[in-house]
Amino acid sequence: MRRPTVSVIIIFLDPGAGFLAEAIASVRAQSFDDWELLLVDDGSSDASSGLARAEAAAEPERIRYLEHQGHANRGMSASRNLGVGAALGRYLTFLDADDVYLPGRLLHHVGILDAHPEAALVFGRHQLWFSWQGATLQADRPVRLGFIPERVYMPPAVQVRLLQSTGRYNPGICTLTVRRDAALAVGAFEPEFRGCYEDQVFMSKIFLRYPVFVTERVDSRYRQHDASCTATAAESGEYRAGLPHPTRERYLRWLKAYIETHVPVDPDLRQALERQLRPYDKRWQYNLAALPWDRTRFELKRLKRWLLRRLASSVASNARH
Repeated sequence: MRRPTVSVIIIFLDPGAGFLAEAIASVRAQSFDDWELLLVDDGSSDASSGLARAEAAAEPERIRYLEHQGHANRGMSASRNLGVGAALGRYLTFLDADDVYLPGRLLHHVGILDAHPEAALVFGRHQLWFSWQGATLQADRPVRLGFIPERVYMPPAVQVRLLQSTGRYNPGICTLTVRRDAALAVGAFEPEFRGCYEDQVFMSKIFLRYPVFVTERVDSRYRQHDASCTATAAESGEYRAGLPHPTRERYLRWLKAYIETHVPVDPDLRQALERQLRPYDKRWQYNLAALPWDRTRFELKRLKRWLLRRLASSVASNARH
């Protein structure tokens, strides 16, 4: 088989054939055409499996269909690893089945990695995409970057900055391109993370070991809908953007163990991580501090005024009698 420059990996689990078709079309629309597309089925039961097989059969020289043995559901990390293991490209990119690339995305990232051989990964910004279903109350908007763009960061600078942001900004999986050799060297994705934060775990392993290029360009659209992984985790209480939640705690605990065994001592990194773990290590203090004290003081003052009025009324009534 030919060895393309870029392997695009799309994992999917019942996204709906319409979403998957849009994701595939956005890869076909790229201005850079030296790519292969790996469609990794994580046990879908909807029409997306048939669509993916048909796409691979129609263009077998550049599109392949992959699934787990027995059409099993193994989770997002295991599915991405299946794609990584089968990929032939020098560079890997990832696109979820409900998102899309903008036309110049691959060309832009390939150009950066070719020009900066010291960088193992490039990431940028994505657009929060509300308008895919027509007019909405919320306008499409790019996420904030949180970095000085168009430069290379040495490890572990990117990881430190992301920890300091308290989870308010994390690069989306659709915004990164990574060298395949680097992805394999760090062991790719961690199968124990089946859903949210599986991408952050993988990126952390890269950020802690390799230089990273950060670009300001918006090259992908991140579809906003109620059935997304993030939305369903938020509905269940497992995820709260910018606030402590069980899924983030699990990631931070993993990160602490990983740093202790794989990363040289770095005071800024350790300090940033300890600060992020504080709400989980000292829950009662955090919960106490998080109470709405301003509102409580306001209500106590109202109660005090009410009691004083009642007391004054009672005293005046007794004086009359």
